[in-house]
Amino acid sequence: MAPEAAVERLGFVTLEQFLQKLPPELRILHDGGNGAGMLRWVEPSELEDPTPYLLDGEFILTAGLPFLGEGGREGKVDAYVQRLVGAGVGALGFGLEPYFDAVPGTVLAACRRHNLTLVEFPRTVPFAAIGLAFSQLLESDNARVFRQLADTNRQLMRAVLSARPEHELLAALVQRVPVWALLVGADGRIRARAAADGGSGNSSGTGAAGPAGNQSPPAAVELSALQPLLKRLLGGSGPRVEMESLEEPRPSTVFGHPLRSTRDANLGALILGSGGPLTPAQNSVVSSVVGLLELLVRQRTSGSLAPSQLATALLLHPDSVASGGTKHINGLKDLLAQSISSTRSAHLRVVQGVKAEPGGPAGDSPVRELLQWRRIFDTKLVEITDYGFAAITRLKVDDALLAEAEELGWRLVIGDATEFQALASAYRRVTSLRARVQATGRSARVDEVTWSVAGLLGREAGTMLAARLLEPVLGQEDPERRAAQLAVLRTWLGENGSWDATAKALGLHRNSVRRQINAVAELLETDLNQAQVRAELWFALQYVDESPPATEAAPSQSE
Repeated sequence: MAPEAAVERLGFVTLEQFLQKLPPELRILHDGGNGAGMLRWVEPSELEDPTPYLLDGEFILTAGLPFLGEGGREGKVDAYVQRLVGAGVGALGFGLEPYFDAVPGTVLAACRRHNLTLVEFPRTVPFAAIGLAFSQLLESDNARVFRQLADTNRQLMRAVLSARPEHELLAALVQRVPVWALLVGADGRIRARAAADGGSGNSSGTGAAGPAGNQSPPAAVELSALQPLLKRLLGGSGPRVEMESLEEPRPSTVFGHPLRSTRDANLGALILGSGGPLTPAQNSVVSSVVGLLELLVRQRTSGSLAPSQLATALLLHPDSVASGGTKHINGLKDLLAQSISSTRSAHLRVVQGVKAEPGGPAGDSPVRELLQWRRIFDTKLVEITDYGFAAITRLKVDDALLAEAEELGWRLVIGDATEFQALASAYRRVTSLRARVQATGRSARVDEVTWSVAGLLGREAGTMLAARLLEPVLGQEDPERRAAQLAVLRTWLGENGSWDATAKALGLHRNSVRRQINAVAELLETDLNQAQVRAELWFALQYVDESPPATEAAPSQSE
């Protein structure tokens, strides 16, 4: 691993953290004041000059073999310690026995002279245990950082799918990294801002910020003070980071990232201010936010252009679908095809979705739901509505896709295959079934419905209608009387209110039919002379089980 790559690992262990984890028997003979410095590794070595094999930030362990004999002379020891300091060694650990029962005075003096931290280890603490303790600490630290980064990434994804993704992204950034942030558009104006002292969010300086996250972030500065930096960001090319140092309102480092299109056009910039250098973990969070902001601005300005062109054409010329020329219609068809990942001649379907339980808990954010239905129906033409959503798709919406939507707690009205010019009619047909789906809690397909009032009403809604309108008749305890009244009412309505035709069909006298119909009208508290009342009762009767005809004794001639 190259030194530069090693420095950029996500987590690290400081000398102070490591010493706190070691057994209490050790003694710090000289504190070099570098407790906050990063330790790369713990390395036992008995070489007279181990520095050719070291990287900076290592903790060297020795039992004193290099200091035996001539090596113990003051000059030799001084040169040894000086070489360690020059190689960036973080500390020297001296193990007692088998060679020494105390740290030589020359070693202690050299460490003090060159300010190298010196730690004495008793024989009860083997070097292997020291190395194991360091590796365990490093592993736990990296695991902690990775957990924090995973939490941060989840927060960033939620921000992207929120109603105000740019503002929420900056708020999430300052929560995790001790910075203030400005998002500037290509016109040089501020689009969003966030700072730890309020702004769009509050920053605790914890989480993935790492050890340096405890520092207080600097106060945000005015955009006017950033004009030279902003000019370089919006005027340059290629991926880059522009930096500048500011002294007001207090010393801080300002660095900016351009937001670029796929063709390297500058679409804006993210400018951050920090009171000190960021840790690798914090830089990782910044890189993620830059990437997400770049994705958002690309999608807004230079993403798929077909849906916006199609919407603009239909908004400005709503009658163009019916009256436009062939060239114009074909152009709209091409835009529609691009929006639904299809071809100009492919069939289209309108789909509407409603929640299976309207009174249930609130669902995802509108943006999240929009993206969800775009994915499921493979289309960019999705509308979030007050009842749920509507979409135009090229898919047939088979049983597997329907099951996926229902598993998410939704019920669908699936339109029949249609052409571009007939989309409005297809939408009306789908809309006519929505109330039925909402009432029954069952999905429906337009091409499977009988297009009559009874067919559109459906079994569940029809049964509810019958129970409500005919409740006084259906609720009677005498089953024979109930069956007789239903039979007379059904036959009389079926014969368009003709007394003679009803009497003939039932084998009753016309006066008996009139008497029974009047009794039913009185029981239902309604006027059977009204056509609407008759129609409603007729449809309600379609959902009442057939009953045997009335068996009233033949009336006398005097009736």
